[in-house]
Formats: sequence, structure tokens, C-alpha cells
Amino acid sequence: MRISVPAFRLEVFRPTFLDPHSPSLKGWIFAKQKDGVVKIKTIQKLNIATKNITLNSEVFTLTNQRAAFWKKEKALILSDLHIGKTAHFRKNGIALANHIMKSDLERLSVLIEYFQPEKFIVVGDLLHAGDNSDVDEFCSWRNQYPDLQFCLIKGNHDRLSLELEKKLCLNFKSESLTIDGFTFVHDFDKTLSEFQITGHIHPGVVLNSAVKNIRLPCFVQTKDQLLLPAFSEFTGLDTKNIPKGGKFYVFTDSEIHEI
Repeated sequence: MRISVPAFRLEVFRPTFLDPHSPSLKGWIFAKQKDGVVKIKTIQKLNIATKNITLNSEVFTLTNQRAAFWKKEKALILSDLHIGKTAHFRKNGIALANHIMKSDLERLSVLIEYFQPEKFIVVGDLLHAGDNSDVDEFCSWRNQYPDLQFCLIKGNHDRLSLELEKKLCLNFKSESLTIDGFTFVHDFDKTLSEFQITGHIHPGVVLNSAVKNIRLPCFVQTKDQLLLPAFSEFTGLDTKNIPKGGKFYVFTDSEIHEI
């Protein structure tokens, strides 16, 4: 299914946390509600394609925008944002444009507006290298959604001091989270009996053709695991260490398909 997010027009403006030169802003408008809370909608260019799957009798919606939605729990689920990665590279002398992270946050804002979740669950690696200027921008973005519960499942990159934990405005932080028989954990744990929703691997597949091989990110579903793609586009793809014998849901900017 392919869906374009609807448009609306109120007081048009551009939030200061967005990069006006970001290519993902083409065709966007922004509006401020009367209560002063910033909301973001798009009129074109960003397509949300969805694919419903059933896991243990529960319906989850996968999207081509690197996140899943659990309607019963009103939970937006994603993994591996790696906030701070671009700032970390710049600090170490590697020139990278700062619109990379901003583009990820713009995409996340659209998903929040589309699904209207009550909570979002990050299944590890919210951060990349501790506190830096990118984390400050993430916190400014986060402050737009004070009523949205923020649950973090710690990943191998999430080394949080008490000060940084407070700064991130987390509602929940743990090594794992179990809801109705589903356990959210960053990397698959063979000792657990529940169905696991995981991240960490940044899964991808290679599609072979006569012209060239194409690498695409994907979700992977097995009998005991749903492996999420990395939410950030500034990550590599692992096409070798993904679960065997599963279903692969491959996506592009406009579509999602099972292969």
C-alpha cells in the first residue's frame, strides 16, 4: 500500500531546527497550531508505504520509512538512530553535512504525525558516541512532543551518564522491555523465550540483476524475531549476518515488498 501524507495550511513558517538546504524538505510546508505547539506535515515527496504483518496474532505495520507501528499499543518502533554520529565524525576531522541527522528527524516527525502514537520505542543505539552538538539538536526536536512517551532499550552505543539520561527526557530505559509477550531487546538473545523485536545488525539484501546488484535495507521476520532496519540513513547494511530462513521486507523511498 502506498500513501501520501495529507497537507494542511495554517500559519506557515520554518522551524529553526530544520536545515533549509536539506533535499528532503522539497515540497514541504510547516504550520503552527493555535496553542503554539509546532506540528509538521508534508504535501508531497515523502511517501509512506506500509505493509501489515501478523506476529503472534498481533498486527504490526512496517513502513518504507524504516519504522514499524503497533496499533494496539499505539507504539512507533524503530532502532539505530545513531544520533551524534555526524558530529563525532566532524570532531575527528571528517567533513560531513549536518543535514543527515536533521533529515532523519524530519522523517520521524512525519511518522509521528501520520500514526499519532502515544509512545515511541527505540530498540537500541539511540546515540552513537555520547553527548555532542547533535544530541542538543535531538533534544530540541524531542521537546516538541512532551506528551509522547519515550522508551529506550539500551544498545551497545548507548553509554549514558545520569546527566545525559536526564537531558534526553527518557520515560523508560532498560536492557529490555516486554509487552504482551513481545520482548524488545537490541540484539537477539537466545536465552529468551518470548518473541523478540530487535535491531543492531542494520539488515540489508542484495538484489541481483543483469545490469547491476542493488543493496536495499529491509525488515526480517522469523518465527521468533522481527529484525528492524537502522532508522538512520547514515549507516551501512549488513547483508551477511541476518537471520536465516526468514521473510524479507525490502523497501525503497516509495515502496515496500516481501521477497
